[in-house]
Amino acid sequence: MKKTFSALLFSVASMCSATLLAQTPPLMPPASISVYEAFGEKPGLVKLMDDFMIRLVADPVTGPIFAPANQVRIKAELVEQFCQLLSGPCTYKGLDMKTAHANLHINKPQFNALVEELQISMNVMNISFRAQNQLLAQLAPMYRDVITVK
Repeated sequence: MKKTFSALLFSVASMCSATLLAQTPPLMPPASISVYEAFGEKPGLVKLMDDFMIRLVADPVTGPIFAPANQVRIKAELVEQFCQLLSGPCTYKGLDMKTAHANLHINKPQFNALVEELQISMNVMNISFRAQNQLLAQLAPMYRDVITVK
């Protein structure tokens, strides 16, 4: 399963849960802080992915996808992908979303569960609502290439 699961995250934004959106978001950072800085730069992204992967494996919907996968590799790729998306000093070298997800048979419930777990992890890491939305806006257009089971 080469570089496939990390690509799943790129599409998370389009399926936000109403329950999670109702939660009180963290305070907004000053406007002078970049989105990359709001995520805690690369060390913050590593912490985010550590928390996120634990949640993905524990979730009954996403666990069957992520438990047998190379979690260390996936987390490292996600850090690079998010770092690049947030205008950090990283370059993602993995597969494009369509190629990465072509044979995974991802459905909407799995996709939605992943989005919820990402939002929980971002809230736990005290990432501002504004910064979360800026990342999710970058990820949203990619969901069409991730959901392969209609």
